[in-house]
Amino acid sequence: MANTTFSGPVRSEDGFKAISKNATTGAITEITTYGGAPVSLSDGDVTLTNATHSGRVLLVPDGSQDNTYTLPAPIAGSVFRFVYAGGAADATDAIIVTPGNTNFYIGGVTFLDTDNEVSAVFSDGNSNSSIQINVPAGFDVSIVGLNTTNYQIFGTVTGATAPVFADQ
Repeated sequence: MANTTFSGPVRSEDGFKAISKNATTGAITEITTYGGAPVSLSDGDVTLTNATHSGRVLLVPDGSQDNTYTLPAPIAGSVFRFVYAGGAADATDAIIVTPGNTNFYIGGVTFLDTDNEVSAVFSDGNSNSSIQINVPAGFDVSIVGLNTTNYQIFGTVTGATAPVFADQ
C-alpha cells in the first residue's frame, strides 16, 4: 500500500482508526481509534475491545463493588488509558487484567500515597497479568500493546493503599 501525504488539514467526524490487515486472509483488525470521545465504563466487570476502547480515555466510575476490566489480546500499538472519574476516594478496587497469564505487563506505576510519600510499584515483567488499584483517590494509568504477548504499563495512582501486580 502506498503512503498518502496531505498538505492541508484532514478532518473526520468520528475519529481515525489504525488497523492491521492479515496478509493471507485479508481480515481487518482494528488496533486503535484516534480522536474518539471518552468511554464511561460501567460499574461492573467489563471486557474491553480494541474497536470500542483502544485510543480513548476510559473513565472508571466510583464503583459499588470491585470491578474487573479485561483487556483484549495485545496488539502492537493498541492504547488503553484508564482515568478515575469518581468525585471522592473510592471504597472499592479497580482491577485491570490481561486475557491470561501468557499476556503480561512490563513496567510499573508511580504511587502517590495520601500520607505524602511517593514510591514506584513494578510488575515482575514475566508473568504479572493483573494490576489491582486498591481504594483509589485517583489514577491515570496507560497500557500499551507492545506485541502479541506483552503490554507496557505506566502512570500514577493516588491513594492510601499501594496498587498490586500479580498473576491471575
